[in-house]
Amino acid sequence: MSPDTDNIAAALPAMARAQPDAAAVVFARDGRTWSFAELDAESDRLAHGLATEGVGRGVRTVLMVPPGPAFFALAFALFKVGAVPVVVDPGMGTRRLGRCLGEAEPEAFVGIAKAHVARALLGWARGSLRVRVAVGGLRLPGALSWRGLRARGAGGGPYPPALARGAEAAAILFTSGSTGPPKGVVYTHGIFAAQVELLRRTYGIRPGEVDLVTFPLFALFDPALGMTAVVPEMDFTRPGRVVPARILEPIRRYRVTNLFGSPALLDRVSRHGAAAGARLESLRRVISAGAPVSPKVLARMAAMLPEGTEVHTPYGATEALPVTSIASREILGETAARAVAGAGVCVGRPVAGVEVAIVPITDEAVACWNEGLRLPAGEIGEIAVRGPVVTRAYYNRPAETRLAKIPDARGDGFFHRMGDVGYRDDSGRVWFCGRKAHRVRTAAGTLFSVACEGVFNAHPAVRRTALVGVGAAGAARPVLCVELEAGVRRRERGRIEAELLALGAAQPRTASIRTVRFVRAFPVDVRHNAKISRERLAAWAARRRR
Repeated sequence: MSPDTDNIAAALPAMARAQPDAAAVVFARDGRTWSFAELDAESDRLAHGLATEGVGRGVRTVLMVPPGPAFFALAFALFKVGAVPVVVDPGMGTRRLGRCLGEAEPEAFVGIAKAHVARALLGWARGSLRVRVAVGGLRLPGALSWRGLRARGAGGGPYPPALARGAEAAAILFTSGSTGPPKGVVYTHGIFAAQVELLRRTYGIRPGEVDLVTFPLFALFDPALGMTAVVPEMDFTRPGRVVPARILEPIRRYRVTNLFGSPALLDRVSRHGAAAGARLESLRRVISAGAPVSPKVLARMAAMLPEGTEVHTPYGATEALPVTSIASREILGETAARAVAGAGVCVGRPVAGVEVAIVPITDEAVACWNEGLRLPAGEIGEIAVRGPVVTRAYYNRPAETRLAKIPDARGDGFFHRMGDVGYRDDSGRVWFCGRKAHRVRTAAGTLFSVACEGVFNAHPAVRRTALVGVGAAGAARPVLCVELEAGVRRRERGRIEAELLALGAAQPRTASIRTVRFVRAFPVDVRHNAKISRERLAAWAARRRR
């Protein structure tokens, strides 16, 4: 970052001066490459064009453009003018998307023709929009064309990034809504700057590295980290359906050193790689986040990597990332064995500058922080965090902000409640036991989803499981939903069910689970294709009768 500003866009002109001809973004589909100088110049041109339309400091601007040259140039242009990009996953469905955009109250909408048609037909943000920019070849009534935007910015020269201080809003990023309605998380420039620094220090990222982008928003950090971003050919809204060869081939071709992928993407790629005996010798690290990563996936992925290269699994959320981190060697060598006994998933130790506390589980707001809230090691509670990468508020959702934040007595600091349950062990590591909303409260006690599922996921025929409750809280019946590995025959289900029940009976935390339901394919979230929709599974299980 520039010493004069926390604006993440300031990293791009700095890199353009330091190494103008080095590749900033490479598009694997056609091999097109933008140097840092070219990307900087194009984003300058677009910034001038946006400014002529009144898109400037503080203007909330929806960005609905697929990952390509326009996306990267526009994102940096918006940051340069000081606008506040509003990012919503289009895969969440039109109804939810419309609700999110209504809450964000955007003043500008920059998107492809399909997005504009949906906006016009469904009335998205109709009351607040005043600027519309259509990206692509089609001309749309009432919208400035892509050609027109570039023409208005021609000849403007360099566009100095808007001076931005740490507490100033930089973006509104919507959560996936996997356990409730999506919420707009307000990111500040200071949080983006802190994330860049934490990623650099935690994972030893160095200038000159090459990053394979499977979650485009994170690629905007690459210039600040001095990395080249390689964009593979894939549907970024469905990483669980990626064609593995389209990930493996650019890793080899461009000598990629850093791979970030959701657990669903790594699962698919590692299955293919294991069958083909693939090796990825250029990788220095693999990072996976968004949901717990199965030890089976870690083992397959680790087998493809050179000696000393690990799969890192940071823990966090849209509201706070990264919080903790752990690598595959420690997981496979130690913590995975405890997971199959019901201990939960170890997500590692807090990263530098981030504090983690385990607090009593409640569905009510906590008015004020006090040290008496901290639970001792080994006791399960809600995970709460504070630090420079923790966001302060949801946009236009004061009630949800109050529920999620615990202010301290002085009023100048706070803990964020992650909505996850877990505990700390005697060495300070954090163990994740599931979402608070997914705990199953039975007459005999409370069961925690991820901790219980680890016992059953060890079965070789099981791809993944999901624990749900049927009935009222406090008297719910625990039901284990099971997705089997491909190729397991239907007639084998009786044997597998008996073996799963025997596994559960052998562990204190799972002994009360006596009902198994087989599901062909789990419903998953729209962003990572990895988070299981236990709410939908619970409704399905409630309809099933034997």
